[in-house]
Amino acid sequence: MAGAHHERRIGEHFGRFFSFDEDSESDIKNLYVALFCFQVLITILKNGEKQRSLATLVEGNLGHIEEALIEDYIEDNDNLALLHDQIHECDIILSQIGSILSGFQVHIGSISSEIRSLQVKSLDISVKLKNRKLVETKLAGFVEEIIAPPGLVDILVNGEINDGYARSLEILSKKLKFAQVDPLINASKALKDIKQELERLRQKALSKVSSHIIEFFFAMRKPGTNIQILQQNLLQKHRYLVLFLKEHGSETYGDLCASYVDTMNKVLSTYFRVYVEALEGLKLDIGGSSDLSGYGSSIIDIITRGRELLRDHGFMFSLGERANILKEINQPGLVPHISQVNSRKYPYEVIFRSLQKLLMDTASSEYLFIEAFFGEESLFYQIFEGPFAVIDRHLDHTLPNCHDAIRLMLMICITRKHQLVMSNRQLPCLESYFNKAVMYLWPRFKVVFDMYLQSLYQCDAKTLWIDGTHPHHIVRCYVEFTASLVQLNAECGDGQLDMNLERLRSAIDVLLVRLAQNFTTPKLQHLFVLNNYDMAISILKEAGDEAKNLQRYFEEKLESNMMAFVDDLLMEHFSDLLRFVRSRVSEDLLSYNERSNIADIEPVVKNFAMKWRSALELMHNEVVTSCSNLLSGMAILKAAMAQLLNDYNRLSECVKKIPGGSALNRHLVSITSISYEIRKYSRAL
Repeated sequence: MAGAHHERRIGEHFGRFFSFDEDSESDIKNLYVALFCFQVLITILKNGEKQRSLATLVEGNLGHIEEALIEDYIEDNDNLALLHDQIHECDIILSQIGSILSGFQVHIGSISSEIRSLQVKSLDISVKLKNRKLVETKLAGFVEEIIAPPGLVDILVNGEINDGYARSLEILSKKLKFAQVDPLINASKALKDIKQELERLRQKALSKVSSHIIEFFFAMRKPGTNIQILQQNLLQKHRYLVLFLKEHGSETYGDLCASYVDTMNKVLSTYFRVYVEALEGLKLDIGGSSDLSGYGSSIIDIITRGRELLRDHGFMFSLGERANILKEINQPGLVPHISQVNSRKYPYEVIFRSLQKLLMDTASSEYLFIEAFFGEESLFYQIFEGPFAVIDRHLDHTLPNCHDAIRLMLMICITRKHQLVMSNRQLPCLESYFNKAVMYLWPRFKVVFDMYLQSLYQCDAKTLWIDGTHPHHIVRCYVEFTASLVQLNAECGDGQLDMNLERLRSAIDVLLVRLAQNFTTPKLQHLFVLNNYDMAISILKEAGDEAKNLQRYFEEKLESNMMAFVDDLLMEHFSDLLRFVRSRVSEDLLSYNERSNIADIEPVVKNFAMKWRSALELMHNEVVTSCSNLLSGMAILKAAMAQLLNDYNRLSECVKKIPGGSALNRHLVSITSISYEIRKYSRAL
């Protein structure tokens, strides 16, 4: 009971220390510790007697130990006193060292302040040094830019104009530009002191450079001077001199440009005027007003005066070798004095090409020089006002006297091709000239073209008529004229000629009809038209693919007239046969327009049997002698024979179907015999 009571008291005594929250993990750990301690206490309490004896023993041992320790302390008392004195001395020394370190700390602090002060002073000095160097650099540059060294002054005033002079001008230009860039610099007193000297140098340089270049301009005016060599070999070397004048002497530069324009305008105008006059002496004077005098105002009058005159004027209608000029568009132009020595004459289109070739080459060279030397494109047009005026006056004088449409069309083509040449050179300087030239040429061409047409419509067909069915020479001329225009239109036409070609074709048709009316029989009329259409087709074939449409038109006309001529030819030799079968027998042999009897058909059969061989021979001979083209004659004979076989076959079938027709079988000619005879003539052809 006593033990349980003692445990309860201990539990009550320690319970307040081991109270815990059941929801806390730490309280659970405290519970385990408390239980362990509690178990230990219980064990001690259960062995209380043994513990008391042990405590008594321990207390006795502690007393002996304490006494031993006191004795040891007493024995070491001197040593402890000495240690105490030494510790005290060390404290004094450490105090002194602390004082010294404090002094050092104060001294180091003052040194740090001095260092910071020196750093500030060093930074200030560095900034001042940098600013002074910057000022020195700018001042040195300023002084260098505004000061004119004695050597530079001497070269600009007394030196010879060469590459060194150009370099000196470049230095002077920089100095003059330097004073103009910044208003502050321009307002500086130092610059004001030197500015007057720079201005005098500028004026002297402008005067000297201008005089030097103008000397070259005057040299260009001398006869025989090769201007292009002078420009390329001498003037081009002084391009910077002109640039200096342009930048620092606008008035002097303007005077220089005016002097160059005046010089080149006069030189080139004279050059072109002399060249045009020389070319006039090389002109083959055919197709002009003077050449037509005495033959009336009509183009047709030229070819009604005889074959000799037509031979001289045939080129007015036929292109021929004149087209070669379009292949020689870039060849050198005529050299008048060489041609005069050879006494050669040229059609005007050759002269026109030479004139424009000279203009292109001269303009190209001058335009490139002006662009490189002056950089002013407008100067080119001022210079070439004179040459353009010379050419305009020449065309104004020449074109009204030109009555050759082929020539005018060639001139248009030449102008278009020259325009393309300049486009390939990427030089636009002559574009306005070419457009103006074309505007000159087209109206004149249309006037002359209308003269050609009016000549056809107004001519007297009876006067022009020649007793014969072969192609008419006037028709040939106009077909060749048409073929020539078709070729040129394909070469460089722009659509303006298409309608005129239609008008020309209609005029040829009208002329053929009027000429054909002079013949007394339709057969001869058809034969005449047929031969002329055949001739037209042959000429158009030579013109190439460009004339295909017009060729097809004439082929259709040829076909229709061929069938009409074949009908007329058969009607002349086999009229009774044709009238009978066409009036009484259908083409398909299935029906008859009138009921025939043997009395009606017998004369037709006997007449054919009696004369068919001789009639075939007459037809063959007539076609061979009347057709101008053997191939066309063969085609006509072939068509005539085929038609004859067809009509006679219809007659034979009719004989078989009428009562008593068998009595005429012995008079019928077999189809085989007729075919054999036809093949004989075909082999002969």
